[in-house]
Amino acid sequence: MNESETRAELIDPQLVHAGWGVVENSRIRREFPISKGRLLGNGRRAQSLSADYVLVYKNRNLAVVEAKKRDLHYSDGVTQAKDYAERLKIRFTYSTNGKAIYQIDMDESLECDITHFPTPDELWNMTFPKEDTLQDKFYEIPLNDKGGTWYPRYYQNNAINKTLEAIAQDKKKILLTLATGTGKTDIAFQIVWKLFHAKWNIQKDFSRTPRILFLADRNILANQAFNKFNFFDDEETLVRIDPSEIRKKNKVPTNGNVFFTIFQTFMSGESDTPNFGQYSNDFFDFIIIDECHRGGANDESKWRAILEYFSPAYQLGLTATPKRDVNGDTYNYFGEPVYQYSLKEGINDGFLTPFKVKNISTTGDSYIFTKDDEVLEGEIEEGKEYTLDEQNKIIEIMGIEKYRVKLFMEMMNQSQKTLVFCETQAHASAIRNLINQKAKSKNIDYCHRVTADEGSRGEKFLLQFQDNEKSIPTVLTTSRKLSTGVDAPEIKNIVLMRKVKSMVEFKQIIGRGTRLFDGKDYFTIFDFYKNHTHFHDPDWDGEQIDPEEPTPKPPKEPCKLCGQLPCTCPKPEPVPCPICDNLPCICDNPRTMIRVKLSNGKARELDSMVQTLFYSPEGKPISSSEFVSKLFDKIPEFFGNEEELRRIWSLPDTRKRLIEELSEAGYSVEQLENLKEVIHGEDSDLFDVLSYIAYHKDLVPRLERATKAKMKISGYDEGKQEFLNFVLSQYVENGVNELDDARLKDLLIIKYDALEDAKKSIGDIKSIRETFIGFQKYLYEDIVNNNYDNDLLVAQPKPEYN
Repeated sequence: MNESETRAELIDPQLVHAGWGVVENSRIRREFPISKGRLLGNGRRAQSLSADYVLVYKNRNLAVVEAKKRDLHYSDGVTQAKDYAERLKIRFTYSTNGKAIYQIDMDESLECDITHFPTPDELWNMTFPKEDTLQDKFYEIPLNDKGGTWYPRYYQNNAINKTLEAIAQDKKKILLTLATGTGKTDIAFQIVWKLFHAKWNIQKDFSRTPRILFLADRNILANQAFNKFNFFDDEETLVRIDPSEIRKKNKVPTNGNVFFTIFQTFMSGESDTPNFGQYSNDFFDFIIIDECHRGGANDESKWRAILEYFSPAYQLGLTATPKRDVNGDTYNYFGEPVYQYSLKEGINDGFLTPFKVKNISTTGDSYIFTKDDEVLEGEIEEGKEYTLDEQNKIIEIMGIEKYRVKLFMEMMNQSQKTLVFCETQAHASAIRNLINQKAKSKNIDYCHRVTADEGSRGEKFLLQFQDNEKSIPTVLTTSRKLSTGVDAPEIKNIVLMRKVKSMVEFKQIIGRGTRLFDGKDYFTIFDFYKNHTHFHDPDWDGEQIDPEEPTPKPPKEPCKLCGQLPCTCPKPEPVPCPICDNLPCICDNPRTMIRVKLSNGKARELDSMVQTLFYSPEGKPISSSEFVSKLFDKIPEFFGNEEELRRIWSLPDTRKRLIEELSEAGYSVEQLENLKEVIHGEDSDLFDVLSYIAYHKDLVPRLERATKAKMKISGYDEGKQEFLNFVLSQYVENGVNELDDARLKDLLIIKYDALEDAKKSIGDIKSIRETFIGFQKYLYEDIVNNNYDNDLLVAQPKPEYN
């Protein structure tokens, strides 16, 4: 029996006999999806992961069953079974060949043979030996599948369950840490859905539905959440708290169950009294704090006043950033996350988009004033070297900025959606102007600035940018406003035109590009400020730092002036710094900006160097030389010698299989294509890249290979020769993808307009396919010091490569 037959004839009947019902029953989920497979480029993915069976009872995943065909040992699936159970946070997992069953208890590290599968009730009692009425109530309520369009990914299900378990265990401060783009708002919705329908509240008497507050620091985040929660039947359930309505009615809204607002709205109010004070401190049962790392738990933060006032409520913090020095107070407040899912895990599982980095240095990265330059404003120090970090903070040199814009505009596809992060609002404005001057597009709205100064106009441009149905605006410039809260899956480019010092902010910025989108295999980071060094920092995606024990702090006292806690004394409304667009100001050296105009000669002499970073199979950024070294060590696993490589590469099927194996091992087509630039083989075949690295063979241009092959096909009849000459010209122009078996139909239509016309000219499809596949061996024969001449393809002198 093969595995499929083993499942159908041996394993399925045992599960049915154990009370799990027929296989189509919802208690058994076959081919349970776990990961999608990392994106590899050209629309391909690494192998996805799925469990053969997941046993479901009371809306809870209870066990994994990994099946092997009958003739294999019944425990051969143990490694997979443990891996899947660990990912799914399932206690019991099984390996079987249908004749015997091996059981693993992941919690107790116990393994043993068993004679039959446990029944649903037995497995439930094994998993949850202690009765928990509240937790059982949560499990009774199924997730909302949003009309059949949504099913939780494994980590989302884990986050939902861990949060509900924490509530059932009376944990009042809960933290979830999940990378940007992994669906934190969807997770929050499902948690609220279960609490709402379980009629859970802080009294725990199940007498009323809970009142829940979703608190964000930006309107766009609150609005996005409000829209994602629209699956509640009663329109009055959801309430978007509007400050204008509060002013009009002179009171806060209280009719509803799920309230959405931003902390600025809650902090403002008549006579400088906070609006949140109109609610009783036990009004809300549950509070969700989105992006809570943005100061939400800091002692000096306004958020802390809100959270402390509503201290009877259970509080859930959502963040994308693991604990670091800059957000340690958040972790001290909430404690250790009940669940976390990292950016690296998301990319490797295929739920997030990978990225490549273009590290760009220019001769303008350091500047020393000379007399032929013109000082337009401010006082400059002669002889002083102005470093990259000082540019656009204390000195502005538009000639250098213009050159940088020219570089990335020429390197990127200008029709792709792009975010450009600048130093200040003024810098963002200048870069916007330069982009519009350089853009091929003549649309007046091609690039816009979105910063604090833009206000509602900027929000309008941002909403249009986020709309996947719209292509304009295509580029947005910003300083710090868009580092969070931008859900725009189409983003293909992120340009860093400032230093990002905070690792937390850096991860947030990178997260702008990680969301999946059809046809998006990766996104590109254009880095002018050496921010790529963050990737080499262990903090980039390292292990979670255990939160420190919070230091006890003395209780706060009422304000000595107004006698209130928190203080309600009138305070001027803070505004973002006009230089850094940050609140509070983070400028290192606030001072009058020096503005310099480069001389014409110096502007023309600007030059650049672009370094493409590669990624190891473990997902770590490495240099091109490290990448080549790793690939060199790995090559013997794929082919034993040069002749074997030629045989593999000469046939479309074996070539495709080799490319897939290389990709799954971490050496994607995208990276191998990038490697061509490093070894100066842009006009060569990927075969030559592998041959060059493995056997130090000379790189051969595709034109030279095609010319040699044309001499070999002279034995074909005239019609086939004409078609093969066309194929070779496409190969020279576009590369080895033109030789794929799947490409044959398109090539015939391009050449002959219709398949019937092709058959009239060169024979039946079987004959054409045999010809198309058979001639390819001539392309990859060894070429030694040959020069050829041909009527259609003219050979060029063999180039020299270093």
